[in-house]
Amino acid sequence: MISRRDFLQVSMAAASLYGLSGFGSWSRVAAQQALTQDQLLQFDNFGNLSLIHITDIHAQLKPIYFREPEINLGVGNNKGKVPHVTGADFRRIYGIADNTPAQYALTHEDFSSLAKAYGRVGGLDRVSTVINAIRAERPDALLLDGGDTWHGSYSCYHSQGQDMVDVMNALKPDAMTFHWEFTLGSDRVNEIIEDLPFAALGQNIFDAEWDEPAEIFKPYKFFERGGVKVAVIGQAFPYMPIANPGWMFPEYSFGIRDEHMQEMVDEVRAAGAECVVCLAHNGFDVDKKMAARVKGIDVILSGHTHDALPEPVQVEQTFIIASGSNGKFVSRIDLDIRDGAMKGIRHKLIPIFSDVIAPDPVVSKVIEDVREPYKVEMEEVIGQTESLLYRRGNFNGSWDDLICDALISERDADIAMSPGVRWGPSLLPGQDITREDIWNVTSMSYGQAYRSEMTGEFIHVILEDVADNLFNPDPYYQQGGDMVRTGGLGYSIDISKKQGERITDLTLLSTGEKLDPAKNYMVAGWASVNEDTEGPQIWDVVESHIRKKGTVSVSENNSVKVTGI
Repeated sequence: MISRRDFLQVSMAAASLYGLSGFGSWSRVAAQQALTQDQLLQFDNFGNLSLIHITDIHAQLKPIYFREPEINLGVGNNKGKVPHVTGADFRRIYGIADNTPAQYALTHEDFSSLAKAYGRVGGLDRVSTVINAIRAERPDALLLDGGDTWHGSYSCYHSQGQDMVDVMNALKPDAMTFHWEFTLGSDRVNEIIEDLPFAALGQNIFDAEWDEPAEIFKPYKFFERGGVKVAVIGQAFPYMPIANPGWMFPEYSFGIRDEHMQEMVDEVRAAGAECVVCLAHNGFDVDKKMAARVKGIDVILSGHTHDALPEPVQVEQTFIIASGSNGKFVSRIDLDIRDGAMKGIRHKLIPIFSDVIAPDPVVSKVIEDVREPYKVEMEEVIGQTESLLYRRGNFNGSWDDLICDALISERDADIAMSPGVRWGPSLLPGQDITREDIWNVTSMSYGQAYRSEMTGEFIHVILEDVADNLFNPDPYYQQGGDMVRTGGLGYSIDISKKQGERITDLTLLSTGEKLDPAKNYMVAGWASVNEDTEGPQIWDVVESHIRKKGTVSVSENNSVKVTGI
């Protein structure tokens, strides 16, 4: 007799011969504009339940360029495993050929050249077209939003998230969970949620005073779709008060709470759930560990770490789906649910090539309406770039190098620090830099650019602390984004070491001297979680710097030496 686990594996293996992940057909199209919308959306219906997953949009309403990371290192049990594989190694795993749409969509390789061939990605009116096409085939499909939605742009900041709320309401999701949304402040978040026409989920969002589930957020919701009773359990970002300012949402506490998650899974199973979906904003490695600890979840829809994987990753009986970020991908997942259990899965990661997919005119109108009050300010050209500007990668990105240059220059500092956030589109060499482009990589509700004296010892402590958030071998202790970006400072990092021993050879680049632990240095940075931070807003600092330069060029950054890989 074949076991349930063996059946799922056989089902996936057989499906892969016909394109389980669905990316095979478009990965083999020659590097020319030969793609069609029909090719991107082609999918052989499977089973009786469909899920649609989007996540980490970061308020990107319009088509953009977005370069995937060049360096994404895994540690511990995740060393060398997806999603911690990039470039040519990633392409070998998935059989992606040179100069193909898949190379452009899923890797950093030859990005600028391929971007000219395939154009921009994303745009929520194109995302809407894909969602509508799936719903036309599967009217009962569940649309689930993984969070980091009401944050990350000029119009989102100035409308306090209302632009994204209006556009997402037009997409008609069935449920969402949360992370950066809380940086609007809990009063604003509560105000929006009270009027949401869909479920706001987070089994791990608790009342901080009483240590019990917060009433406004539901742990789960049941849906009857395709003749299947589905339970969707929400999992908000666990480390809100660590990664973001806790004073903005003092009445809430978070955490992974996998014991409570197990209770929720058991509860919905007892209530008749035939399929259990976790809508998560943990990050991929945390999802893998949670899947191994919590029994009874069929699918985890992963968010937070912005990974885009063409195939599900199986952990025990759970399949984890990673759907990228910034509106660049939509995942379709078809499930075969029979006799109260999942018998098979088929998945397609759909790239949103903006020049190929026709915009949905209804959503296009909503987007234009919400952007109209800010259009003139957003479109003002501040300068040009000679360099590819991108964010992502464990240690640096050229956008953050530019931000650090601006901090040192405009704030008269020795050293600059820029947070290792993952959000923010890319710009190609030769493009204008608009005010909107600057805000796309700096917009947040605590963007003050501080200027403070720090000892060499304290700077070392900061780097060690951030490095442990990224490279602790236990995923449950990985509480942040990528490594803090530094300007004017070089260092070596051995990611195989333990906390306190990873960072060495701190060097002041302007003089070539080693940092003196006892000496004070002037440090400029932004995005401090401290409530009383003072200073100009980071977008004003960067705009002033670019205006003075006119045309910016960012040199290759070799200031971080990495070992222990």
